[in-house]
Amino acid sequence: MWISRSLLVLLFCSLVVSSGECATGGDRVPAVAGQFYPSSAAALRTELEGFFSHATPRNGQTAVQALIVPHAGYVYSGQVAASGVAQIDPQRPLRNIFLIGVSHNAAYDGAAVYVAGDFLTPLGRVRVNAEIGRSLLQRGGMFLENDGAHAVEHSLEVQLPLLQFHLKKPFSIVPILLGTEDPGVCKQVAHLLQPYFTKENLFVISTDLSHYPSYEDAITIDRKTIDAVLSGSPEKLLRAVSENGRAGTRQLATSMCGLAGVLMLQDIVATDRSQRFTLIQYNNSGDVSVGEKSRVVGYAAIAVAPHHDEAFHIRAQDRRRLLAIARATLEKYLQTGQIPGLRPEQLSRALRTPCGAFVTLKKQDDLRGCIGNFSATEELAKTVQNMAIAAATEDYRFCPVSFEELKNLDIEISVLSPMRKVASVQEIELGRHGIYVRKGNRAGTFLPQVARETGWSLEELLGHCSQDKAGIGWGGWKEADVYVYEADVFGESDHAAGR
Repeated sequence: MWISRSLLVLLFCSLVVSSGECATGGDRVPAVAGQFYPSSAAALRTELEGFFSHATPRNGQTAVQALIVPHAGYVYSGQVAASGVAQIDPQRPLRNIFLIGVSHNAAYDGAAVYVAGDFLTPLGRVRVNAEIGRSLLQRGGMFLENDGAHAVEHSLEVQLPLLQFHLKKPFSIVPILLGTEDPGVCKQVAHLLQPYFTKENLFVISTDLSHYPSYEDAITIDRKTIDAVLSGSPEKLLRAVSENGRAGTRQLATSMCGLAGVLMLQDIVATDRSQRFTLIQYNNSGDVSVGEKSRVVGYAAIAVAPHHDEAFHIRAQDRRRLLAIARATLEKYLQTGQIPGLRPEQLSRALRTPCGAFVTLKKQDDLRGCIGNFSATEELAKTVQNMAIAAATEDYRFCPVSFEELKNLDIEISVLSPMRKVASVQEIELGRHGIYVRKGNRAGTFLPQVARETGWSLEELLGHCSQDKAGIGWGGWKEADVYVYEADVFGESDHAAGR
């Protein structure tokens, strides 16, 4: 049996003391409720509401095929995990979620599938697709039953409340725990799971990153590990983990406790060139108020989704239609408090496409209100309606717009492309890119036109966004995640002038 030194260390460091029990032939009851997350359903929902209200907006408009998310106690990794889960369209109908982790408490060849019953959490029952599980147990000898490993394992359990809270449609799970980091075994398991890697299913891989180095060392180590994950190459990931281990970093026990699951996912994705790994958020335990910086654990949320390189634009007639919708919406809402209905047959395909957007109100070139939404959860026309009302009535910087004032306002709309994280701020093109700066629970954004209107340099743009919008100080962007997006910006004044 092939067991790496890092797994042996991990088995020693991550034993879970729990009163949870799971008898063979029955439902799997919570083992770490009250330890890793609240055991009260009400308290758990409140905590999850906080995480998802600060989650990184959905990164892209295509359906996420897989997620890599952390599994520590929610106080440390819950925000990062929520940002990962938030990449899933909450209304998406998913048949099965393949929940894959590594056994922290037992070593064995292959992968343990749970088929004895359902999983229970404080938020209710999660159905286990035992039919798929039994089918896997009959194939190839890589899959086995080990209910004892599942009984006390936290890496799968902690994912379930996040999924239960966020997803609005029923789903089933296939719980799998890998018992070895042997790359050959991971590849065989990937081969057997490959037929299930379809649009109707989602794969969730549970792992934390570096264990116990200092805050500064963790950032360096985790950056190298994350880059190897994003490459999609199992060979590069194994090499990065090996190099991290040989570097002699003080207190480093492992670079990635769920390495086996990530290797398996990379093996699956390697057969589909349309899929791309994208970093959603990174933090470590030193970033939260209760964490100490001398000894930390790293956490990342990474999404796998189809990548498309088509240019982002909408047609001129769609722009005119959106501006008309925005004004008609404001006229009716400010008069009656009602939102006019939209007839789908009168909307182009582009206007029915889920997309983020900002609506800006100006009075003689002075800002009068601006609010937007990055999330691509509603069709573009509906997003514009909602953001127009919000810009007129909810921008805390201004008093609400009156109906009488509306005739003196110009409406501007910014239709947003999907965001992507930059490796270097030098990738930012002033006037073309909007920026989104995020550190922990704090975030701020500037639309692309801000750079043109202010004449700021790149450093000034980042500084003002960090200080004025995110509240993390002038130089806060240097230790934050920086994303870029593009916007198709158009306004009533442009069309009045024939532009």
